[in-house]
Amino acid sequence: MSEQKTANAEQSEAWNGATGVKWVRYQDRLDTMLAPFAVALFSAANLSHSDKTLDIGCGCGITTLEAAKLVGTQGRAHGIDLSAPMTGRARERATALGSHATFDVADASARDYSADPFDHLISRFGVMFFDDPVGAFKNLRRALKPTGRLTFVCWRSMPENSWLAAPTRAALPLLPPQPKGDPFAPGPFAFADQNRVTGILSDAGFNNVSFTPYDTPVILGRSVEEALDQAMQIGPLARLLAEHDDATKKRVSDVVAAELAKFLTPQGVSLAGATWIVQATA
Repeated sequence: MSEQKTANAEQSEAWNGATGVKWVRYQDRLDTMLAPFAVALFSAANLSHSDKTLDIGCGCGITTLEAAKLVGTQGRAHGIDLSAPMTGRARERATALGSHATFDVADASARDYSADPFDHLISRFGVMFFDDPVGAFKNLRRALKPTGRLTFVCWRSMPENSWLAAPTRAALPLLPPQPKGDPFAPGPFAFADQNRVTGILSDAGFNNVSFTPYDTPVILGRSVEEALDQAMQIGPLARLLAEHDDATKKRVSDVVAAELAKFLTPQGVSLAGATWIVQATA
């Protein structure tokens, strides 16, 4: 784990601590919620049978496992993630399914794969957390064959993603004023700006960078109670509430529940999700 103590240390601490443990606990629900984005990712990536594929920020492994199906036993599907709890869950799932997918607990910005490069790099929401994104993508570029391709899905801005914005916006009047954050700091919305991402990838040596918007409703929960639980446990609202007492959390919970009830449909609590599908060549 020495790589992770020198690069992306804050992310490593979070994803190997409470955040990673929560994602393992909520794995099934999160996989279901994010499934449309994985479908869009693989549709754009168009993996070929026998491709060697690296899944960046693979988490609990659902996209690596799907890649393994698509590339077949003549190909390779390998996932990398900072989080030991999540990667451990990914390995358990691979074993249970008899999948040939493999996994590393490592920092993708530092792990050297240049001796055995890949045909395709993919990621579902796993590339927005690097301290030094240009340096990270330079390293990932070295993990690609000269004919290799990159495909990832990342969130656009928070206001466009009401599944996260609406609960947070409802809670803010009950909380102390929040400092204005750096929009480019590592986090879910760090790649919202198309021009910034183009610059990062170009500076890292990638070519033919393209962006395709992909928007789809996000079902935050099958019921208001389920959606509230997730909003309070995972995401920006959960981070805002981490240091507050139970009384404050209860007041916030009541207000957020009322807000989420406005979005209840027969399918569940449905709010907007907005992403980029980003592609580039080596």
